[in-house]
Amino acid sequence: MEANGFGPQTFPELKNDTFLRAAWGEDTDYTPVWCMRQAGRYLPEFRETRAAQDFFSTCRSPEACCELTLQALGMEVTMVPGKGPSFPEPLREERDLERLRDPAVVASELAYVFQAITLTRQRLAGRVPLIGFAGAPWTLMTYMVEGGSSSTMAHAKCWLYQRPKASHQLLRILTDALVPYLVGQVAAGAQALQLFESHAGHLGPHLFSKFALPYIRDVAKRVKAKLQEAGLAPVPMIIFAKDGHFALEELAQAGYQVVGLDWTVAPEKARERVGKTVTLQGNLDPCALYAPKEEIKWLVQQMLDDFGPQRYIANLGHGLYPDMDPEHVGAFVDAVHTYSRVLRQN
Repeated sequence: MEANGFGPQTFPELKNDTFLRAAWGEDTDYTPVWCMRQAGRYLPEFRETRAAQDFFSTCRSPEACCELTLQALGMEVTMVPGKGPSFPEPLREERDLERLRDPAVVASELAYVFQAITLTRQRLAGRVPLIGFAGAPWTLMTYMVEGGSSSTMAHAKCWLYQRPKASHQLLRILTDALVPYLVGQVAAGAQALQLFESHAGHLGPHLFSKFALPYIRDVAKRVKAKLQEAGLAPVPMIIFAKDGHFALEELAQAGYQVVGLDWTVAPEKARERVGKTVTLQGNLDPCALYAPKEEIKWLVQQMLDDFGPQRYIANLGHGLYPDMDPEHVGAFVDAVHTYSRVLRQN
């Protein structure tokens, strides 16, 4: 296995493949569970470490940044405390696309991410699989055009309506950058991939089918082809389109093995809509972790009953928030493991 010029990688044998088997649609003895969020966003000890360092120097040291990734196509990116990535010079005009680097060189700029993935995989020592991540093209476009986060995505949506041709050009550039980045993550040690379309809900059915879905499909198709071309084993791919409930059927047929759900979707209805050809992932309201531990257990039981025992990966309906108590996260995980075993005995 070649990891972007770093030589062949050998990794410890995986001792727990429950998550991967569930992702591929195989039966499991219990329901696997994981939570989305960088460690630094909620673990106090990590927050203190990162607060003392510049984000990018942290990222560029594989020793310090096992879970952090950064994507940029030659645009200046800064980290705003409490807000996340910010682009001081966002894309405002069509001609601004000329400032972007050739997407073909982006993967080589991200060598530190691949090194961090390899380091993380080694340190996991086969305890659990390692999941690679990337933002989907539309979500990345929103950051680049808005200059950071936005409650309306008005600037980015303005592009879609006023500059559809340039929007497609930008989305193609982002797709061309994402494919080798994701393949590089697998070569470096990632055993599954999740694509985030965090801002799907701002689009609605028409714009989503025109400006997001085609590129989501293209990423899956091209990543699979490139993995095969590189002689790498296929990995399960997860698509998580937050607030994209209007496109569940289309997402289930977009080439991903797993469809992630946010907490606004009823599990039984989601299963009816997507059928049994994909695994579902989700979808406890993250704020449920503020509840007492006993209530968390009850909410987990209800969620597992609704999803059913197989073709399912337990998760939150979005990410962990910075102020969440790690003990309540542990109660969530324990409840999934305990009750999912009981469920299979009935």
